Parts: sequence; structure tokens; C-alpha cells
Amino acid sequence: MRNDSFRIAVMPGDGIGHEVIEACLPVLNAVTAKTGGFKLDFETWQVGAQAYQDTGTDLSDEARRAAGEADAILFGSAGLPHIRRPDGRELAPQLDLREELQLFAGVRPVRVLPGAPTPLADPRARDVDLVVLREQTEGMFATRERDGVEGDKIARDEMVITRDGSERLFDFAFSLARRRKEKGGKGMVTCVDKANVLTSLAFFRKIFDERAAANSDIDANHAYVDAMAYFLVRDPWSFDVLVSENLLGDIISDLTAALVGGLGMAPSADIGPEHGLFQPAHGSAPDIAGQGKANPIAMFLSAAMMLDWLGGRHDVQAACDAAALLDDAIARAFAGGDLRPTDLGGTDGLKTITERVLAEIAAGG
Repeated sequence: MRNDSFRIAVMPGDGIGHEVIEACLPVLNAVTAKTGGFKLDFETWQVGAQAYQDTGTDLSDEARRAAGEADAILFGSAGLPHIRRPDGRELAPQLDLREELQLFAGVRPVRVLPGAPTPLADPRARDVDLVVLREQTEGMFATRERDGVEGDKIARDEMVITRDGSERLFDFAFSLARRRKEKGGKGMVTCVDKANVLTSLAFFRKIFDERAAANSDIDANHAYVDAMAYFLVRDPWSFDVLVSENLLGDIISDLTAALVGGLGMAPSADIGPEHGLFQPAHGSAPDIAGQGKANPIAMFLSAAMMLDWLGGRHDVQAACDAAALLDDAIARAFAGGDLRPTDLGGTDGLKTITERVLAEIAAGG
């Protein structure tokens, strides 16, 4: 086994990305000190829209190399609406990292925290506990760097679905459902597609069914994406793991974030064969940047996912314990019902939330 010191490439990005990262590092240091048994070594790299304006690149060669050499990447958020590429698109270095490091599995856990508000009045909404799994290296994003405009008359984007890309995604989905089942989960994977209209997604579903047959201990079913949007409002507590193409997963993961209070409560992990990047699902929110209003919970939950992934990947139980401690501290911070981030209709800002979580870390374990 490797020594128990992990190199973390920290990329704050833009806007509130800097603020939530700045809040997260002391939280990570606190759980690391509380559990002991491993170290985190942070190295910060500037990426994103502001970096592009300042240096001419949103992701330098040095930052790319650091990401590839790190044990994990901790990412804030990137992009500013007033700083764009010449073709009008926003800067998105995280998409480049997904492709370069083959971070094919976008993992978006969706769980209502005790005491945290949810927009659904049905009491069963408290039982929402699912994961959106989004393919991130192909689909509708596969040709995003290609100029698809023809003579200012027609614009084209291409959907790319490959057997290899789909099989590794579905195998990840069934493995994830199996691990969740061991902890009391439903043991179910739902393929979300538009196979009734698009040939590419009919192929996607065909491969899903093949992999489902090879994972018969896990229940498998399908839903068209439009129907799934309906089901996720009507009875989201009925689902376990939802697996989808890149663009469809991008959309439904934001819908599910609303079920747990908003993007400020929604963590994510981008996982590949050798690398992992962890970031909140929200954007850079320049309208509130610098005002102390940012909700750091999605960042903290993403950091907990990073610790758990590092611990499992490198067989370091202390890192898994630290992940559990952080998850528990966040849950206890909300359990009393009096903590209300500003994006959830309350008045508690970044400092108050961070201090509450730090206090629960100190009290836990």
C-alpha cells in the first residue's frame, strides 16, 4: 500500500468557487486531524474564465499536468458570463479535464438532509435518496469543440454513443447500485433515454439491456427522459440509480438538485479509471460572489465523496472514516432545523454554515 499522504490539486475557478474552496480546506483539515491516519497535501492552481482573461488560457499546461499527477482534484466552479470564447461559449476547463482524464462517470448523489427544506410537501420526500449517473465523455457533448455552423444557415451538433463508453458506464451503474444495496438501498438501475425517437439512444438502451442481463442481481428498468422529469417530481423516492447520456444527465441532475433544496446542496464527483474530480454542482454565481452568501454544503459533501473515493481506491480506512465523519457533521448541522442557507430562503451565509459544520466535526467522532 502507498504511504497515506494524498496530493490534492485544488482549482477554485471563478466567482464563489474561491469562497467555497476557501471554506472547504479548513473543514478537510479538521476531519483529517480528527480521524488521523492520513494526510492531505494541497496545491492550488488557477483555472477558468478569469485565468483565461489574465493569461490567455483557462487551463494551463502546468495545471493539466498537476491534475493528471494528483491523487484527486478538488474543483470549485468555473465560468463567468462576461468572459467568453471568441465563438460566444463560456469557458469550461472542467469539461476538458473530463475528456483528457476520461472522467466518464458523473456521480450526482441526491439525498434530503434531516432538517433541511425540500420543495415537495409529500412527507415521503424525506426519503429521497438516489444517484444520477451521467456519462461525461461522449453523447451530445462529444463534438463540442467542432465548428458546426455552416454558412450562417445551419448549425449541427452530433450525438456520439459508443459501445465501449456505454458498457463502462453501465457496469459502473450496476456496481454502484450493488454497493448501495449492501447499505440498505433498493438495488435498482433505471436507464434514462429517448430510445423511442433517437437511433443513438436506442443503441444506448440495447447495450444497457445487455449489461443488465450480466448483472441480474440488480433490478433494471427504463424511462424516457420526459417521463422521468415527471416521475422525479411525482415520486422521486421510488428511484435508486438513474443512468443517462451526457446532456440528458446534465438536465435531470439539476432537476434532482431542486428536490434537496437547490444546487447549493448538490455535490458531484467525476470518476474515471485512474482519476477523480470533485466539485459542487452549482456554478460560479457571480451575482453573489464576494458577499458571503454562498452555500458551501455542496462543496463539503463533494469533499466527503473525495475522501471516501481516496480511501476505497487506496485501502486507507482512515480516509473513509473521515468521509463518514464529515457527512455526519453536515447532517447534524441541519438536524435541528434552524440552519437555513440564503439560497434556501434563510439568512445563514458561508461563515455561519462553515462554523456550524466545524463545530459538529469537533463534537463528533
